[in-house]
Amino acid sequence: MTTEQTPARAITMTNVEKTSLRAFVAEGFEALGLTAEDAGIFADALIFSELRFHPGQGQGVMRLRRYQERINNGEVAPRAPWTILKEAPSLALVDAHNGIGTVAASKAMDLAVKKAKENGIGTVVVRNSTHYGSSAVHACRALEAGCIGIAFTNAGPEMAPWGGREGVTGTNPWSIAAPSDKGFPAVLDIALTTAGKGMMNWYLREGKKMPLDWALTPEGEETDDPAAAMKGALLGIGGHKGYGLAFMTEALTGVLSGAGFGLTPYADPKKLDVSHMFIALDISWFMEPSEYEARMGQFIDMAKSRALRPGFDEILVPGEQEARRETSKSENGVPIADSVLEDFRKLGPELGLKTELKVLGAYTGDIL
Repeated sequence: MTTEQTPARAITMTNVEKTSLRAFVAEGFEALGLTAEDAGIFADALIFSELRFHPGQGQGVMRLRRYQERINNGEVAPRAPWTILKEAPSLALVDAHNGIGTVAASKAMDLAVKKAKENGIGTVVVRNSTHYGSSAVHACRALEAGCIGIAFTNAGPEMAPWGGREGVTGTNPWSIAAPSDKGFPAVLDIALTTAGKGMMNWYLREGKKMPLDWALTPEGEETDDPAAAMKGALLGIGGHKGYGLAFMTEALTGVLSGAGFGLTPYADPKKLDVSHMFIALDISWFMEPSEYEARMGQFIDMAKSRALRPGFDEILVPGEQEARRETSKSENGVPIADSVLEDFRKLGPELGLKTELKVLGAYTGDIL
């Protein structure tokens, strides 16, 4: 019997009501030492990711347990200061002091938006930070103020350079968020690797082979075996193009900020040395926001009007599938892997949490 035929390894999931899940996570982060405000920022970010992305990407609520470990091990400072080191009307350099990267990033985008509303554009670079979660969380934060948001970060050296077999840059994800009049914003959210190790682990747990263009074995061979891939380096999107984008992302984050780059981020567990960049563009500087949204709507219609390839039912634009997931999960419950749910049932008493998760029943659909 092949691994694909082994049903015992399939991942089972349960729907959990969104409000109780958010309250549980926020209370959990407070118990781990975050302020109530920062715990709320972090919980909102993880719920955003849980609603919009495939659970195998690992950017959702399962991070609560991982951050318990990081905080307990001294890898992340839950109440670190957030310091503006240098500032100009449209620019700022921030030190996150090895604090919660998601919180530091959210505050940095807020500062970029403030500068954009005053000067048309705001750019904030953050150094001495940690993992900041989904890039789209921070890019979309700019939408609330009528801005286009751009966010990217460096990360641990998991991607092999073109022609190499050992990692030198991170997945270095990007997001660009722009409003439209279609009921959802256009949101690009991509890692610069074809996939991350979270998805590989998902395939491993499901007992499935993965595409050959995701990763290499430690010996530098392409592989469809997720177990072998977990020990090797990741491959960039579009071959050398993804590597080139990741390389230049390092130039705009770690190198420019005066912090870690390449092999340095995550090398020291007590100083993760991650850097981010955030850009906000005030749409009203260019035109009326409603006009921009209408023009984006026209562009979306243009894309959707094109003839379909064989085997495709429709044309999607960036952020559309994620918006559908968000609507479905908000209405029907958030599917959580049963292993994570069981761990939360243990974590609640460990942390003395009072919030009870509201379980809605088994999840029987497909993961979009």
